[in-house]
Amino acid sequence: MGKLPEDSDLNAVTLQMLLDRILILDLFTRYYSDLDGSDADAFGKYFVPDAQFDVNGIVVHGQQEIADLYRRVSADKPPRTGTFRMLLSNPQIEITGTTATARFLWTQLLNDSIKGPPKLIEQGREFDKLVKRDGEWRITKRVVIADSGLPDLFDETYSPRKDYKL
Repeated sequence: MGKLPEDSDLNAVTLQMLLDRILILDLFTRYYSDLDGSDADAFGKYFVPDAQFDVNGIVVHGQQEIADLYRRVSADKPPRTGTFRMLLSNPQIEITGTTATARFLWTQLLNDSIKGPPKLIEQGREFDKLVKRDGEWRITKRVVIADSGLPDLFDETYSPRKDYKL
């Protein structure tokens, strides 16, 4: 009961879509795990070479410009002690063959004391376009919009965007 016939094309398509969804979720989990700021160049592996990246109105193109923007953002944030965590929630992933779109909410937490509660540092939304090449998903376009905790770097480029259409 509840099982599709083994030789159904729908079964194969459904399994591939589930696998692709897991691969995309894993890509973003690894991406956010790398946000500790220790290696900005590591972000290139998540993007196609000519990717577009829009963070609060600053738009860059290509892996090197993306890495440079991460360096600028890290340098602009005040120094913090403790353990940084980034939470992803509310994933909305739509897959069409070898292309996909993804939307998430993100929340940055800082645990600066084992005795105290975590502190909410930033929160926002992201909108991503992806492509699957050689069996691996990569980001082609990424838009990040802060809803709180905006670093000073974005003061001149930020404009409120309720939503974003890819």
